[in-house]
Amino acid sequence: MATELEGKVGLVTGGTSGIGRETAVLFAKAGAKVVVAGRRVPEGEETIELVRAAGGEALFVKTDVSKASEVETLIQKAAERFGRLDVAFNNAGIEGAWSPIVRQSEEDWDRTIAINLKGVWLCLKYEIRQMLKQGDGGAIVNMASITGLVGAVGAAAYSASKHGVIGLTQTAALENAKSGIRINAVCPGFTETPMTDRLFRIPKIQKNLLSCHPIGRFGRPTEIAEAVVWMCSERASFMTGQSLVVDGGFLAGPNSPS
Repeated sequence: MATELEGKVGLVTGGTSGIGRETAVLFAKAGAKVVVAGRRVPEGEETIELVRAAGGEALFVKTDVSKASEVETLIQKAAERFGRLDVAFNNAGIEGAWSPIVRQSEEDWDRTIAINLKGVWLCLKYEIRQMLKQGDGGAIVNMASITGLVGAVGAAAYSASKHGVIGLTQTAALENAKSGIRINAVCPGFTETPMTDRLFRIPKIQKNLLSCHPIGRFGRPTEIAEAVVWMCSERASFMTGQSLVVDGGFLAGPNSPS
């Protein structure tokens, strides 16, 4: 891989597994020093070892992105350790409990929104502050989803949170374009991660979702991570406020999960 992030400092939230872990490793392979954030310490340390094996310097910071004090501390520790912050992937999220709106609990709604949407807002707030302080721009990618562009039966909280991430991305991009901070979102189709594995426990659901991907399979974490690295690099220097769909053709056709 080209060293398009050489000398940069990158941050990945939700870096303990799946797309987040793969992105942390690809950041390192692209030449970046990497800060990994997540709630699960053992898995976070595993990611750090993978980053180091890929030739990168790394730091793990235990973080709950729904808590402002922890996000602020995360950014402070990143700056203290590596001196700055250049790129960030706000990936942390949960699927919540998928059920019809009439059966969804208020507790599940609040938790899903707190992590998936408020968490991205908090990360943006403190990442942008750090980048503005440095004065030489930066790049941020937020984790959205194809369900941030269309609805999905049984996924009201998750879909609402991801729709919110896209609106938040556009607003943040507009506010910071003149400062040289580019902010985009990535919208994956269903990808082979521990999160989707939990949805696939019911064979009927797995078969239904697979049929919605014309390419004939689910995505791989590295395929989404490659898109994130590209958006964080200077190769995407004219791109901001956009939502990049990487979905195996899901949104190109009339099918949707039900």
